[in-house]
Amino acid sequence: MAENYRALTRKYRPQSFDDIVSQDHVSSTLKNAIKQNRISHAYMFSGPRGVGKTTMARVLARTINQIDNSVDGESLNQTLNIVEIDAASNNKVEDVHQLRETVRIPPQNGRYKVFIIDEVHMLSKQAFNALLKTLEEPPPYAIFIFATTEPHKVLPTILSRVQRFDFKRISVNEIVQRLKGICADEEIIIDDESLHVIAKKADGALRDALGLMDQAIAFCGTSIRHEELLQALNVVGHDQLFEYTDAVHKQDSNTGLNLIDRLIKNGVDIQEFLVSLTEHLRNLYVARQSNQMYLVEATEETKEKYRESAKSFSDEELIRMLHLVSEAQIKIKDVQQPRVHFEILMLKLIHMGRTKEINRLISGLEQLKKNGSSQIKSSHSDQISPEPTAEEQPEVKSEEKSETDLSELSENKSEQVTSVSEPEDIQDSKAEEQPIRMPGFEQAPHPAGTETSAMVEEAPDEHRDEDPEEDFLTIKPSLGFVKGISSSNGQDKSKKVKPKEAESDKQNRHIRSLDDIEACWKEFLNSVKESAPQMLYFQILRFKLKELKGTTLVVSVDNEFATNLVEENQQLLSSIFKRTSGTYIRFSCTVEQGEDKKKESISPYERFKEIQKEDPNLKKIVNLFGAELEY
Repeated sequence: MAENYRALTRKYRPQSFDDIVSQDHVSSTLKNAIKQNRISHAYMFSGPRGVGKTTMARVLARTINQIDNSVDGESLNQTLNIVEIDAASNNKVEDVHQLRETVRIPPQNGRYKVFIIDEVHMLSKQAFNALLKTLEEPPPYAIFIFATTEPHKVLPTILSRVQRFDFKRISVNEIVQRLKGICADEEIIIDDESLHVIAKKADGALRDALGLMDQAIAFCGTSIRHEELLQALNVVGHDQLFEYTDAVHKQDSNTGLNLIDRLIKNGVDIQEFLVSLTEHLRNLYVARQSNQMYLVEATEETKEKYRESAKSFSDEELIRMLHLVSEAQIKIKDVQQPRVHFEILMLKLIHMGRTKEINRLISGLEQLKKNGSSQIKSSHSDQISPEPTAEEQPEVKSEEKSETDLSELSENKSEQVTSVSEPEDIQDSKAEEQPIRMPGFEQAPHPAGTETSAMVEEAPDEHRDEDPEEDFLTIKPSLGFVKGISSSNGQDKSKKVKPKEAESDKQNRHIRSLDDIEACWKEFLNSVKESAPQMLYFQILRFKLKELKGTTLVVSVDNEFATNLVEENQQLLSSIFKRTSGTYIRFSCTVEQGEDKKKESISPYERFKEIQKEDPNLKKIVNLFGAELEY
C-alpha cells in the first residue's frame, strides 16, 4: 500500500467530460458550447449529493483554460485562474465584496477566470443582492459556476441570470459498472450481489458508493464476500427480507418473532429494515407482472427469487401489506418501544385474512343469496292460487256490479295500498284511470235485475281532489259514476257510489280562510306527530297562524332555525296537510321576536333604566346615593 493513501472518491475523480457518469445531457451541452465559442458568463449546477456537480465545474474550468491533466482536480484551486469558494462558510456581504474585488483582476496565464461557488444556496439574501450587478455584467473573462443541492432557496433574480443544469441520480446499474472497473484496477474480488448492495445503499450517489467500497475493502480485504459485506455495512440483505415474507406466507409467528429477535441482536436498525421491507414488497408486486421486471434493481438471480416468491401472494394482499408497513414506518419513529411495535406489525401481517378465504366467503354468500331467492319464489308461487279460467268465471258485465261490492273492494284496497301524496296540479295531470279487473273477484248481479240499463258519465273534475292513496289504485265501474237507472216502471233509481265517510268529510272541506285552517289544525298536528320528525313537530307547536294568501299559509316563528326547518320539509308538510284537509297549501314563515327576546337584545344600561322606572324604591336609592351600573 502506498505511504500516503488516497480515498477512492479522490483517486477516481473524473478529469474529463467522458469520465463523468450518467450526466451526458450536461456534458454534451457544455462540449458543444465550447466548440461553438458560446460559453455563458454564469452557470448553475443543481442536483442530489454525489452526482458530479463540483466535478463538472472543475472539468469545465480545466477545459476552457486548457490545463494539463497532470494537474489534479483538487489542485486547480491553487492556480490563479480558478477560484473555489465555499458559500457555507463565506456567506456574508463582506465575502461577496471581496469576491467582487477579485473579479476585477484579469487572468494571469489563461483566457478565463472561473469562480466556482459551492453550496451557493447558503448565501444570505444581502450577499445575493450584492452579487447581482457583478453577475449580470461581469468582465468578459469572468465565468461564474454555482453548485447547489437546493436550487429553490436561490433568489429568482439570481436564477434569471444563469444557465441552469439539473443533474440526475445515477442508476444502480451504472454505479455497478463503474465499481466493476475500479475493482478491476484495484484487483478487488467481489461478486455482483455485493456490488448491487453497495450501489443500492449509495442511493444514486457515486461518491457515496466509492466511500462504501472503501469501507468494505477496509473490513474484508481484497476479497469481499456477501455475508461479510452485510455485516460491515450493517445492511439488510435480501435473504432476511425473503425469510420475513416467507414467515408471513406460512403464517408462522414463531419463525417471525425469532427473526425479529435475531435482527435486533445483530444491531439492525428497525427504521432501516422497514424501508427495505417496503421496497421488498414493492418488488414482489412488480414481479407479479413478469414484463415489468426491469423496474426491480437487482441481479438476475434475485429477480428470479422475486418471481417465485410473488406467486405466494395476490395483488390485494401485497397492497394491504404495503399499507401496513408504510403506516408502521411513519408511526414507529415516535413510539417508546419500537421493538414491540415491530413485532405487532409482524403479527398483523401473519394473522390478516387471506384473499382466497375472503373470496370463498363472498362466493358462499352469493350462492346462499341465490338459493334463498329461488326458495322464496317457489313458496310464493305455491301460495298464489291460479287465475280462474274463462269457464269458471261468471260472465258478468262491469255495469252490473253492486254498490256493496264496490264499496267493500274500495275499503280493502285503501287498507293494503299506500302511496305518497301529491299536489293537486300533479294529480290533475294524471291520465284517466283504466278499469281494473281483479282476478277471482266475483261480481254479483245488480239488484234491479238484468233488465236495468245504466247511463253513466265520467267523474267531474271536482272529484279528482281525493286522497292520494285513492289515486294510486282506483277500482270503479268502467264508465265512472252511475248517473241513473231506468226500470220498466219508469222510476229513476239513480245513485252515486258512496266513498267512506271520512274521505267524504275531507272532500267537503273548503279551505278558504284562516278559520278553516284553525278548524283542522289539531288534526294536522296529530298527523305531523305521527309522520314527521319530532324536532319538526315541536317547532310547529310554536307556530302562530297569521293569514292565508291563496294557497300559502303565513305563520310566525320566533327563530331562524324554525324557518330553515320548514323550508327543508316543505313537501312533507304540504302532503300531510293535503291528507288531513284535502287541500294542498304551502307554508311561509316570518320571524317575530317576543317581548322577552327584545328585552334580551337591549343594552344593560338601558335595561337598568327600565328597571328604575318599574321600581320606585330603586330609583330613589339611585338618586340619593348616586348608584351606577357596573358592567
